[in-house]
Amino acid sequence: MKLLKKDQLNLKQFSLDQDKKKYSILDYNFKLLLLIMAAMAFGSVIIVSVDETKLVKQLIGVGACIIGIIIVSLIDYNFICKYYMVLYGINIVLLGLVLLFGSGSDSHGASRWFAISDSFTIQPSEFSKIILIICTAVFLEKHADDLNTVKTLLKLALFLAIPIGLIFVEPDLSTTLCICATLFIVIFIAGLSLKIIGIAVLVLIPCFGGFFWYIQQDNLPQILSEYQRGRILGHMYGSEYGASQDQQNNSIMAIGSGQLTGKGINSSDVATVKDTNLISEQQTDFIFSAVGEELGFIGSVIIIAILLLIVLQCIRIARRSSDKKGMYIATGMAALICLQSFINIGVATSILPNTGLPLPFISYGLSSLVSLCAGMGMVLNVNLQKKKY
Repeated sequence: MKLLKKDQLNLKQFSLDQDKKKYSILDYNFKLLLLIMAAMAFGSVIIVSVDETKLVKQLIGVGACIIGIIIVSLIDYNFICKYYMVLYGINIVLLGLVLLFGSGSDSHGASRWFAISDSFTIQPSEFSKIILIICTAVFLEKHADDLNTVKTLLKLALFLAIPIGLIFVEPDLSTTLCICATLFIVIFIAGLSLKIIGIAVLVLIPCFGGFFWYIQQDNLPQILSEYQRGRILGHMYGSEYGASQDQQNNSIMAIGSGQLTGKGINSSDVATVKDTNLISEQQTDFIFSAVGEELGFIGSVIIIAILLLIVLQCIRIARRSSDKKGMYIATGMAALICLQSFINIGVATSILPNTGLPLPFISYGLSSLVSLCAGMGMVLNVNLQKKKY
């Protein structure tokens, strides 16, 4: 009996020791941290060049995010994941409240932000991206052995449908699609059957075809807002829906005018698109047009390269993670940054329909910056607990 109690005490002590993580400075991924700081520095320079009034707020935000990312990186990600249902609940409440009491674009009737003051807003959907990556990672680890069963996939679909549905009805189609694509990549990495993927593709292709036919029918009730429908049709038939293409046409003009080396930051010698207000709120969704115009092709390539290196570092951390949950979190962050960057730059260059997604770490918007830094802090912690070879 005494031996049994002693063994139980030893087991309890072992568990406590496991909870107290000891990190080595040699395992800290300073390369990733410096890349994130470099991206935020580039973003701050461009944002202030476009709108000087954002200087103080941007510097405070970046400084707080750097401190925050370091603090989060030293918190065990397993501890955060223990409370995934709390995070999920908070996420649902915030998304519900923003539909009831939020504010947004007056012209489109969207409800996406909480206006704390005239100059400070919070966008819950930005935090949803990180929370849903965490929740999906925990769910997938718990169901590693039965992921490809109908029961598990239906549970996962229902689990994710509620928050994603709330984002869709704000309406925020771009964020909805970005989250769905990000989570699909995480689920695929977790071992989703190729057979299931094949069946889904066969179902979705005719659905997409029917969707594009449906939104072109003026005499039928539409599931999309009028401005969302106009943006998609404007991209498909620019000559008939020219108004929705103005922003993108001006963005292409700005990027092209920068040529190889750009016109320079805050250049007073050459006229720029920002001087004529041809692109409204250029510091947010169309920040890449300012990058192309002021830094040229070379500056654009440098920023794309920094974002690519951040994604590659996340993938490297995912491959060396000590458990599946950490691998899924790092993979999710890599997918999110990659997809958002592609969509943002695709919109700015008119490859994709006009939609509102920030360029990670570059665009103005503290909700996006804070949420991304929180996610990257968790990735840095995953690296601190990587496998030892």
